Amino acid sequence: MKWKKLTVGPVQENTYIIYNNKEAIVIDPGSEGKKIIHAIESLNVKPLAVLLTHAHFDHIGAVDDVRDKYQIPLYVHKKESDWLSNTKKNGSNFFGQSITANAASHLLSDQDNALKIGSFSFEVLSTPGHSPGSISFYLKSAGAVFSGDALFAGSIGRTDLYGGNQDILLKSIHEKLMNLPEETIVLSGHGPETTIGMEMDSNPFLGGF
Repeated sequence: MKWKKLTVGPVQENTYIIYNNKEAIVIDPGSEGKKIIHAIESLNVKPLAVLLTHAHFDHIGAVDDVRDKYQIPLYVHKKESDWLSNTKKNGSNFFGQSITANAASHLLSDQDNALKIGSFSFEVLSTPGHSPGSISFYLKSAGAVFSGDALFAGSIGRTDLYGGNQDILLKSIHEKLMNLPEETIVLSGHGPETTIGMEMDSNPFLGGF
């Protein structure tokens, strides 16, 4: 199991292509659809689905490019299903933009604890706070969690946008992410990778956890 990180768009969002043999999953195609498609083609893999950790504008800008190119389904938490078309909720209006995506074909809920697509088996962790429907995808076989904007190297997600709540975010991180093995690689929506253990030891926002 491997992954390729592409940093895209004006706010340097991390898009991930996870691949196993000839199959792939695309997580958070945020912008620069041509760049993402070129990377997929270079890897010579077949995407099976697009997964969203949440539906903020910087994570959805290239959803339709990738989905239309490969005719694959889109998964998002049901609490943010309407964010794909609502520029106020997805935050693009706040930044003077209008970024949208077509409706998702698969809606996840807090009760969906697992997701199997092709050869990929994810644990679905509900990690709200940065946004109400934020989820993290834990790929145990790879020892990695795709945390979206919940947890960063040395920081946590902002909570001043629509639906954000810092207390809920800290609870999510503590109960869901900090319970993963310390060697788990954290692949965030922005910035460099880190590990659960490193964040336990040094993240200034997680004192007492």
